[in-house]
Amino acid sequence: MYPRIRDLREDSDLTQREVAKILHCSQQVYSNYELGQRDIPTAVLIALARFYETTTDYILGLSDTP
Repeated sequence: MYPRIRDLREDSDLTQREVAKILHCSQQVYSNYELGQRDIPTAVLIALARFYETTTDYILGLSDTP
């Protein structure tokens, strides 16, 4: 799951700071999500899926179809 949110961000040419601003969290908190050092809350997972126009299943690694 964690590499997928990094890949989605990089594919969109966004910085961690930009995504953190969208999610209303700090860059450090978002960095911890990408590194797997902090669990991603359900609300944040849903927000990421909506923002990247993908499914939560894809982000979680349950599907390979973005």
